[in-house]
Amino acid sequence: MLRTRFDALQPGTGPRPGDHYLPARPEEVFWGRLPCEEDAPVLTVRPGETVTVDTLSHEGVLEDQGRDPLAFFGRHGVPAGLVLEDAVALAASAHPRTPDADGPHVVTGPIAVEGAQPGDLLAIEIVRLEPRVPYGVVSNRHGRGALPGEYPVGGRTVSLFSPLEQAADGALNGTLPFGPDSDRVARFPLAPFLGVMGVAVAGPERPHSVPPGAFGGNIDVKLLVEGTRLLLPVQVPGALAYVGDPHFAQGDGEVALTALEASLRATLRFEVLPAAEATHEYGAVSGPLIDTGKYLVPTGLHEDLDEAVARCVRASIELLHARWGMDRAHALAYLSAATDFDISQVVDRVKGVHARIRVADLDG
Repeated sequence: MLRTRFDALQPGTGPRPGDHYLPARPEEVFWGRLPCEEDAPVLTVRPGETVTVDTLSHEGVLEDQGRDPLAFFGRHGVPAGLVLEDAVALAASAHPRTPDADGPHVVTGPIAVEGAQPGDLLAIEIVRLEPRVPYGVVSNRHGRGALPGEYPVGGRTVSLFSPLEQAADGALNGTLPFGPDSDRVARFPLAPFLGVMGVAVAGPERPHSVPPGAFGGNIDVKLLVEGTRLLLPVQVPGALAYVGDPHFAQGDGEVALTALEASLRATLRFEVLPAAEATHEYGAVSGPLIDTGKYLVPTGLHEDLDEAVARCVRASIELLHARWGMDRAHALAYLSAATDFDISQVVDRVKGVHARIRVADLDG
């Protein structure tokens, strides 16, 4: 039995500090696909406003886990009151997801931001991230992950339950046992973030939820914690932003296929950087760009990891040239001497790389 004093953040309960509140209603979320230009917004906001968004993890809801979160989590000792009602409703709904054709991710949105136009940058600031439940799941599915064909052994889905523990200082940790019959437990700190953050693509076709792109989507960059901003090139009027794929923690690479997946309540602020201002500040931004305050973080995305690295290096050079006027050859030298290029993830068909450029090295 799961032992905790944690109260689940059920729909409509608990703190909702945003100017607006957006629950994850089954008839309004996307499941396995991302919004496109022709999708109507479920909410419209003005620049500068905040939205508290309920996000749902797909773990415990998917078909290979029984599409019955009450039963799935009940087997791990989770009482019914700590299973999210919106997860139960989604699993029981007739949502038009096709498991063989669509991705796993549950996406809340889209949110229209008044005045956003193609050429602008949409800035999504992560104001607050609250765990909705005191547990998560790490899964490895056959044919996916960093070692397809090797794991999971026998080809069957492995979904490991991870209850949270509270340390003496009050911090929450994730836990995983050393093995199925082991009493030893690995403990690791939480660093919640949203794996899916994006804007709608132009045209009538909804993208698959797994591969990320210039629009953002499933970028899985774990740096997007509270206090950071994601900058995305607007593709359609109103931007039509969306979020999902909530995590409690992730290691760069996300090698099993998922990290510690678990539902979050996110409070986000939406701002619009007009095209001229965006170009002055960041140059020509062709894909997701993160601002942590300490770092500017360009990204590179491609099916081939070598090309993803190359794209990230090019984006970093152009950022240094546009923002600080650095000569491109000198920018490459600086990146080699002082910047880490990290693998965001290698499991989403399109692989991701991100660079951490220290702002303090260059300002002043």
